[in-house]
Amino acid sequence: MVKAGRAKKSEKESDKDIKALSVKKNENFSEWFSEIVQKAELADLRYNVKGFLVFQPWSVLSMEKMYSCLENALRRKEHKPYFFPTLIPESNLKREAEHVKGFTPEVFWVNEAGESKLSERLALRPTSETAFYQMFSLWIRSYKDLPYKTYQRANVFRYETKATRPFLRSREFHWIEAHCAHATEKDAMKQVYEDMETTKEILHDVFGLPFIFFERPAWDRFAGAVRTFAADVLNPDGKVVQQPSTHLLSQDFAKAFDVKYKDKNGEEKYVWITCYGPAVSRIFASVVIVHGDDKGLRFPWAIAPLQVAIVPISDDSSVIAKAEEIRKKLAEFASVEIDKTEKSAGEKFNYWEMKGVPVRIDLGAKEIKERNLTVFRRDLNTKTQVPEKEISEYVKKLAEESGKNLTKQADSLFEKKINNSLNIKEIKKVVEEGGIARCGFCSVEKEGASCAEVIEKETGARVRGTRLEKENAKGNCAICGKKAENIVYIARDY
Repeated sequence: MVKAGRAKKSEKESDKDIKALSVKKNENFSEWFSEIVQKAELADLRYNVKGFLVFQPWSVLSMEKMYSCLENALRRKEHKPYFFPTLIPESNLKREAEHVKGFTPEVFWVNEAGESKLSERLALRPTSETAFYQMFSLWIRSYKDLPYKTYQRANVFRYETKATRPFLRSREFHWIEAHCAHATEKDAMKQVYEDMETTKEILHDVFGLPFIFFERPAWDRFAGAVRTFAADVLNPDGKVVQQPSTHLLSQDFAKAFDVKYKDKNGEEKYVWITCYGPAVSRIFASVVIVHGDDKGLRFPWAIAPLQVAIVPISDDSSVIAKAEEIRKKLAEFASVEIDKTEKSAGEKFNYWEMKGVPVRIDLGAKEIKERNLTVFRRDLNTKTQVPEKEISEYVKKLAEESGKNLTKQADSLFEKKINNSLNIKEIKKVVEEGGIARCGFCSVEKEGASCAEVIEKETGARVRGTRLEKENAKGNCAICGKKAENIVYIARDY
């Protein structure tokens, strides 16, 4: 018989003992995030190159699992893994004019090697289109080679001029980039939609992150893209974080790098290219932000650095022996650690709650005598008494439930943040209250850019784009008053 109840403080624990963070998430999100990065030991910002950080084990362990989820999905969908060089010749970047124009201000350049001046500058990759497509021109020959689906996991470098923020905005970030060549534009668009489905399968269904996929307006497309789609996740402070984006690239890339194939009739044609970029370090930031609470982190089971922590209430040999017995049993399907530190029980509880471990088992003489284990679940912050003989099945069930609970909690908060707006005054009100404004808009092509500029100037927010599901616009543009052609969404961003 499993008995559940709200977790209570021990009589020996003072308020000071259990207060892990000095600020509440909904009162000062910025400070909350800074504290949780430090106190949960996710990253050390003291590395002496501005905008670069040292990722600590707790973030790396989770990010490795995130990489595995994404890479397994890509390989299941027939992408092949590659490792490309970090350095890209300047001549490569210059082959596609719009692309180089978009990225040159952010490039780190290598000019020297040892004591020798290089004959050509080399870029630390800001992204790898110009590296992949040079090789595509050597590898692709026939329609039988298509689709040609590739990816790599890599770190990329961009000289961000805005204020840097751990995981959210830094000058080096860790990601996956997928590059694919297709015979037709129609085939390429199928890939774009597959990329968006991959994002839903992993980011929402596994990582528990709610988002909306928007098609970006013409003035906010990826440099060199014909169409750009991106997933926006909302933070508690009302700013959205752009997560995976996927792009249908202009054929200018194929022409610049001479990526052609012969069709069934022997006629040479240029390929259509798509690219997709889940930034794992940035996605990790959203996992921290969306699921974390005033006690610290909360991880979905699949990407938790540690899934079960066993906390002996005493250092009695029988308690430690029982802890080891339980560890071995659960280790058959979960990552498990016994806390053998000399901290008090309250300190241990706080530590593992801060770390966001999904399951904690508290074990003392009472539990051994009664053969009932005290199980704390981080998703609901509740304690439950579980018969020892049922612990494996209970934890397996909790592993499935906890992720769904976190996803459900996050989804409900996100849905409440979207509000209709009729004019700039209402847009500003929604944005200042931490929401996403939805309104009629004249055009998401270039002619609408001037209205977008008004929005950014008046509210500090930007037009994020249109939803994939067709929404019929009625009435007039909220800015210029012309007949609305689109429904757009507006929010502040990082």
